[in-house]
Amino acid sequence: MKAWQVIGAKKPLTLNEVNPPTAGPGQVVINVKAAGICHTDVSYLDGTLTHYVGELPRTLGHEIAGTIDSLGEGVTGLSVGQRVVAAADVDGPGTKMHGGFASQVLVPAELLVPLPDEVSFEQGATATDAGMTSMHALNLGEVRKGTKVGIIGAGGLGSLAIQFALGMGAEVYVAEINENIHDNIRKYGNVEVATSITEFADKDLEVIVDYAGFGTTTAEAIETVGMGGTVIQVGLAREQANISAQSVVLKKLRYLGSLGGTPEDVANVISLMAEGKVKSDVNTLSFDQIGDTVEKLARGETTGRSVALID
Repeated sequence: MKAWQVIGAKKPLTLNEVNPPTAGPGQVVINVKAAGICHTDVSYLDGTLTHYVGELPRTLGHEIAGTIDSLGEGVTGLSVGQRVVAAADVDGPGTKMHGGFASQVLVPAELLVPLPDEVSFEQGATATDAGMTSMHALNLGEVRKGTKVGIIGAGGLGSLAIQFALGMGAEVYVAEINENIHDNIRKYGNVEVATSITEFADKDLEVIVDYAGFGTTTAEAIETVGMGGTVIQVGLAREQANISAQSVVLKKLRYLGSLGGTPEDVANVISLMAEGKVKSDVNTLSFDQIGDTVEKLARGETTGRSVALID
């Protein structure tokens, strides 16, 4: 079968011929129906996180939805043909294992979450990382009803976080550099939108989640958040950020990193999707377009979440 693979730092995603996987003990082979493209995939290619995927070449694609093809020894509670998604995991497919930018992928059974018929494969794929990650960060920041929360970046992660935060009853302030999508952001509900989080410096924000991670966005979050506030780092568009240690200390801030989440988080997101309360802004594409789409994402030419539909 063909698979899109990272072959080295600062080299383009490459389409290679690979062997189909075989399920071992505790593993499941999935027929991939949808695979999401994440900015982390760009980081695996541009040298920022290339070292993290281990042995090269490595098939990327950590946002996976599909049907079960075969079960390995000892796997229970799942059945061939069942619709499932795979919770993104730092040691799982698309990182330390070959991922879902292929027609089949090998997944540890404990990462699988049932996908109800009410949720499409492309929406399910976004729940496995974007949904899980955005929800986990809000929980880490202890966002609840009445919390004044700032969200930096309204892409695949941020757009979901906005919906989650509104659903929690929080006061939501969104920083998105692309003014062309500001009106779409306002359609989610009662939110204030600006190009920079610093424009909300007078709002005494309690939590700011940086879903962009461009360094400058992190520095601005620390300058903007209120006394005793919390800044959650999720985005990894840049390796380093030049932040004010003085602001961290004098404002008694918490600066926390949030990575991924749990299969339980994924199940909760999918439940909200099945109820029609949450929906990802998805752009679908073909398997052959994955390489070009990753390059467009690296250049900042995409909005929403790009998901490849795979036959």
